[in-house]
Amino acid sequence: MVKVGAWESDQFIGVVLFAYGANNNIGKPYGLVQQECCELVRIALRDHATPVSKIMARAIKMLKKQSPGLRLIISYADTGQGHHGGIYQATNWVYEGLCKSATEYLLHGRWVHSMQVQTFIRKGDLKNRSSLDKRSGTQKHKYLFPLDDPMRKQILPLAKPYPKRTTASEAGDAGDQPDSGGATPTRTLQ
Repeated sequence: MVKVGAWESDQFIGVVLFAYGANNNIGKPYGLVQQECCELVRIALRDHATPVSKIMARAIKMLKKQSPGLRLIISYADTGQGHHGGIYQATNWVYEGLCKSATEYLLHGRWVHSMQVQTFIRKGDLKNRSSLDKRSGTQKHKYLFPLDDPMRKQILPLAKPYPKRTTASEAGDAGDQPDSGGATPTRTLQ
């Protein structure tokens, strides 16, 4: 995991997190081994003046410098959270389309990804998942950011038109929720 802190006026405002991600084969569809590909896992910022795109660009530049073998960054925008990937669109990431949804489990009153359940099982806090309610998770928009020209040429044929933001009336819910995480400010850091 690579953590890039963000500061304004000598005040910590948040972090950009990169990691291998939950999928050990994340780079396989692009002919990459695990060390050549990573996931932008989270951009968590409290109130800030600097545009998120600028913070993300600086974080990617730092990541690329400290990880010279890295060729591709992947990130996801969760439709279940009303996200469509606006920050990725604004910064020219390649949109690959919607991903298959993962199974979610009801754990301690909230729906969580199967990887979180596995953590509880490893720690011994849960015997197995068979006792938990499960459902098909929400789909996620998948975005790709190539770090070299050959990778850009390789993934450009995968590009699909960017999805539009879902409004509350279309989604039947709160639509895009700017305070709920992703590339927008995450209030839990305040």
